[in-house]
Amino acid sequence: MIFEVCVDTVAGALAAQAAGAQRIELCDNLVEGGTTPSLGMLQLARRLVTMEINVLIRPRGGDFCYSELEMEVMRLDILAAKSAGANGVVLGLLRPDGCVDEERTAELVALARPMSVSFHRAFDLARDPHEALEAVCQLGIERILTSGQKPSALEGAACIARLVEQAGKRVIILAGGGINETNIVELAAITGVQEVHFAARTALDSPMLFRNTICWMGKPYQPDEYTRKETDPQRIRGIILAAS
Repeated sequence: MIFEVCVDTVAGALAAQAAGAQRIELCDNLVEGGTTPSLGMLQLARRLVTMEINVLIRPRGGDFCYSELEMEVMRLDILAAKSAGANGVVLGLLRPDGCVDEERTAELVALARPMSVSFHRAFDLARDPHEALEAVCQLGIERILTSGQKPSALEGAACIARLVEQAGKRVIILAGGGINETNIVELAAITGVQEVHFAARTALDSPMLFRNTICWMGKPYQPDEYTRKETDPQRIRGIILAAS
């Protein structure tokens, strides 16, 4: 099985490599489901790790129907990822009707080559997963990240299994969403996937001694600026061990 770890720091990239993962998806802003990481983060990660680095190309949180300005941001981010030595990019575009935006996705795929391309969980917001899979196959994309259009991959396992069967050898189905030590064996047995994607993070307390608890930088429903999550190599090892 191939283990891909979603990380949002350089420390997370190093932890994933040390724990035995084969590939990382480098992101930022996982509170929003992930956005494109900074060029500095990518350059330093590339300098320090030898494993495969796939870079998330997502200019903002929210839906996957993008303006022309956002398209231009993604074009520039793909070129930056290529120049920085990324192995692949992870992207996804939908039309307002919920179908894969084949025309504009094809443009970004062509721009990304010779890097590999994965279609991210925009797939899970498509109106029909089987129709979306055929569109992705037509685009020549190597991999689809999906939770089976459910909140977690285990909840979507039946759909993922059908997608694996439909895909055959045309595209890799990468299961992701809530995968951990306790459910990876069951998920693999139900779906037959050969690649999994997970974050495996642990909450860390801030080293700050002075703490202003009445002002926050983020969203009102997440006011604690003194706790953050970081990739946990022990959890990664636990998931890998459970699956072996």
